[in-house]
Amino acid sequence: MPVIAEIADLKRLYRNRVPRMFYDYCESGSWTEQTFRDNSDDFDLIRLRQRVAVDMEDRSTRTTMVGQDVAMPVALAPVGMTGMQHADGEILAARAAERFGVPYTLSTMSICSIEDVAAATDRPFWFQLYVMRDQAFLEAIVERARAAGCSALVLTLDLQILGQRHRDLKNGLSAPPKLSPATVADLSWRWRWGLGMLRTRRRGFGNIVGHAKGVGDASSLLAWTAEQFDPRLDWEKVRQIKEMWGGTLILKGILDAEDARRAADLGCDAIVVSNHGGRQLDGALSSIRVLPEIVAAVGDRVEIHVDGGIRSGQDVLKAVAMGAKGTYIGRAYIYGLGAMGEAGVTRALEIVHRELDITMALCGRRRIEDLGPEILLVGPEFGRYRPYA
Repeated sequence: MPVIAEIADLKRLYRNRVPRMFYDYCESGSWTEQTFRDNSDDFDLIRLRQRVAVDMEDRSTRTTMVGQDVAMPVALAPVGMTGMQHADGEILAARAAERFGVPYTLSTMSICSIEDVAAATDRPFWFQLYVMRDQAFLEAIVERARAAGCSALVLTLDLQILGQRHRDLKNGLSAPPKLSPATVADLSWRWRWGLGMLRTRRRGFGNIVGHAKGVGDASSLLAWTAEQFDPRLDWEKVRQIKEMWGGTLILKGILDAEDARRAADLGCDAIVVSNHGGRQLDGALSSIRVLPEIVAAVGDRVEIHVDGGIRSGQDVLKAVAMGAKGTYIGRAYIYGLGAMGEAGVTRALEIVHRELDITMALCGRRRIEDLGPEILLVGPEFGRYRPYA
């Protein structure tokens, strides 16, 4: 086994061990993938101020996210079809997050169901909700999350319609994968993945099949999902879901200061500055570039989280120093999961934590609460984009 020193090491293993369609599902964006690339590249435009001769003993990365104690300001983001990256992937990722002391967010479009993950873990996890046209299904899945003890509902606002993802279209993405000569040839090289899938019964969308009316198998699921994402989702619907849930509510997909103000007016507990990992509106700004504007608009009214492009502990530190209370990693932990299963997720978290701790120390800070914009350096290339008109 090679030395795993950084997230990029996990990514290399991941690429060799997971079928191409699922690798591409993770490691791609919509259209030209400009926003997907910018999410990571824009972090590299931010430099750090080194400070010396500061007492660095007794450092701590501990903090809170929506009132929950966390080992570091990081949560595992909701990722659809995680159970196709590795057999029982959602269960393995949730276990790793629980043991490390960070939140895990289960996607509506997961392979393992809410009940599967709840049965395999001891502490509450978060549940991410997509709004569907089927009101009975919507009410039922919110109730299932409540019954499973989920401690927060993460409502995604930026997927009323599906962005055009060219790689997924070309690969014929499906769960389980449809067998074709190209797929069979690809799977023959990924024997670890194949053995894992043969050993599990979880190969479809566990939160939907058998729960949505008329959806009993993969073929009926395809027709159902094609028409179910609700384009009518508006702020009134968000308010109704808030009342329906009645607990901690996080709104994900905020990329504009005015939308952030609307979310704060609604009384949600947190917002996630996010462009869906560059998988929806290609050409949108990166999350980190938008973050300062949203902090300025609502930073004292609602807790601000951010996701998109975070691949290291240094990225976490930069986001927190810019005003985020928490961050989410998606691809970074998926690399670990696909490469090494539960141990790989744990290793990804260890890497991010160590990088955060060391960078914090070299910037002369001992606590997460001590991080602020004074430790950041940005040049003119990180300038603010302005409206054309």
